[in-house]
Amino acid sequence: MALGCLRSNIPSMAPSKSRTLPSLQLLLPLFHLLSILIPPASPLSFNYSGEDLNFPNMIYQEDAFFDGSIVQLTKNQAHMNLRRSSGRMVYPEAVTIYDEASVINFTSCFSFFIYGFKKAVSADGLAFFLSSYPSTIPDLSCGGTLGLFTSPDGNKTLPSTVVAVEFDTFFNPQYKDISANHMGIDVHTIYSVVQLDLKANMRKNTTFNACVNYRASTKNLSVFLSNASDPTRNWSLSHVVDLRKVLPAKVAVGFTAATGNRTEQHSLVSWNFSSSDLNSKGYGSSPSPTPRARHLYIFLGSGIGAVVLLCGLGLMWFMRRRLRKKGDRGKKEVDMSIDSLINVAFERGSGPRRFPYSVLESATKNFMEERKLGGGGFGEVYKGVLRDLQLEVAIKRISRGSKQGTKEYISEVTIISRLRHRNLVQLIGYCHEKGDLLLVYEYMPNKSLDYHLYEKTRLLAWPERYKIALGLASALLYLHEEWEQCIIHRDVKPSNVMLDSGFNAKLGDFGLARLMDHDSNRETTVLAGTRGYIAPEYAITGKASKETDVFSFGVVILEIACGRKPSEVEKDDQVNLVEWIWKLYGNGKCLSAADRRLEMEFDEQQMVYLMVVGLWCAHPDRTQRPSMRQAINILKFDTPLPALPPNMPVPMFHSPPRNVPATHSNSDSCSVISNTALLGR
Repeated sequence: MALGCLRSNIPSMAPSKSRTLPSLQLLLPLFHLLSILIPPASPLSFNYSGEDLNFPNMIYQEDAFFDGSIVQLTKNQAHMNLRRSSGRMVYPEAVTIYDEASVINFTSCFSFFIYGFKKAVSADGLAFFLSSYPSTIPDLSCGGTLGLFTSPDGNKTLPSTVVAVEFDTFFNPQYKDISANHMGIDVHTIYSVVQLDLKANMRKNTTFNACVNYRASTKNLSVFLSNASDPTRNWSLSHVVDLRKVLPAKVAVGFTAATGNRTEQHSLVSWNFSSSDLNSKGYGSSPSPTPRARHLYIFLGSGIGAVVLLCGLGLMWFMRRRLRKKGDRGKKEVDMSIDSLINVAFERGSGPRRFPYSVLESATKNFMEERKLGGGGFGEVYKGVLRDLQLEVAIKRISRGSKQGTKEYISEVTIISRLRHRNLVQLIGYCHEKGDLLLVYEYMPNKSLDYHLYEKTRLLAWPERYKIALGLASALLYLHEEWEQCIIHRDVKPSNVMLDSGFNAKLGDFGLARLMDHDSNRETTVLAGTRGYIAPEYAITGKASKETDVFSFGVVILEIACGRKPSEVEKDDQVNLVEWIWKLYGNGKCLSAADRRLEMEFDEQQMVYLMVVGLWCAHPDRTQRPSMRQAINILKFDTPLPALPPNMPVPMFHSPPRNVPATHSNSDSCSVISNTALLGR
């Protein structure tokens, strides 16, 4: 699902809207008459994420709060006892789900993550719910009842007017749970009418996307859940329930979560809700009209329909003539819009060369398949030869009709063209003609870093690897600190590290890059990048910074040292590269993570320095990461190594949970009360 509205620093290139046509003005009285005959629709629809999630008058109950970018449903502040916490976030107005004639259809999609603080057992979970309005959290409803139902003794619950979809992280046999990680549909009680064992750990700080749908015609309530980092892992569940029989007409809609004697973090990242109008194909039917009224409707409908049809045909003929004349002009306007944006960027100096389309077409032999070097998310890359310059080049052809590709094209031309550094891929030229967007780069004969790390052809020797790490560090230092503005790359990964004939690293692909002032700390953007290289705080808040680039750099140099991808399956278990190396580091066995294909043919000091700097850069807490200048000084042996903690620290976000209570009792309800000392996580 979408996490928010797309934002961009690229101005819109859409042509301005034309004035309202006179023909449309003639039709307005007819449309007005139709609006009298057809009742107005009043569907509910909203989409909130990031800072927008805290929209006006949002109701936060008990321990729930908005921390600046995400919603925390239970306690998550430092130095607080997180046990027996419950909280709700509720839409501020009552939502009408049915009337005498019909029931609405609705879809509620949301993203959330649950973090168990790396403990073997945590609890208890969260739920999306519809309840009687206004929303109230029952007494004694912490722990396994998820803040939905009262549990006086921790074993039985009292019924409540609630329909909920729960995402439960603790096994409570007294509530007939089937596992410690399951989702279920609850109607009036915590005993799920249907539930599904996910056979996956929801408590690993992984973002999950969920969609709850209700279809009035079939009375079917369904839920679809997927792992945001691996959408192929998904689950679904459904149950037939007549909302008319179990809920009042006006309900509260929102989210609830709770902890008991076990604790965890429950965070809501985004929420997209939409419902149909009560009169649009809902359940039930309106009273049948009388014969006299039916004849009147037929007469009025036929007359109005004939007039609208004639006017519509005339309008279509008129607009078709206009569109024919505007067809070619539309493409020219888009090209002119791109030209104006690029010209502004080049006012202060000379930029890359603009090539005629025919020259690039000839250079690639009409984009012959045999000339293709590879492809990416927004286009394909071809090898070409510019005859007049006697120069081999790589030509990237942006996918036609791709809005994001167009933004990437403008970003590349207006940003990378102004940069000059030995470790950055040089943009030679560009072209936008005939609906194509083309970028011309210097040709890299040794392809990209990922090709040499994982294609198992020629083994990348250690001196070359260390040189590549230094070159990439130098490129990022230039972008972050040495150019006139700070540039956040946002997609540092091996496939974007190109290698020239001397195996010198050159960072490329600036389609996702963003400019910011040097004194600015962070830039709010739409989440971009590649799974495995995205810093934890960026994945949650969507805020890019120099530190998010540093995190990606840390992962890449660990790959260089170990020859392993950020995440790999080993003996049916997912192994995270940073976690694996950090564990070895804590045990004093760092060198055992070195790429075995090197057969110990490497400088041990360089290997240790590369791994430790990689871990430091990939630190879960962004405030503990080094700058690129600090990192490169250590890699050049100008500064001693930092002393990292032996155990990988917990990620820290807006409300860093530094202390949690230690307990070995079962997760339970609020009725079980005991005071414990706070111990550091």
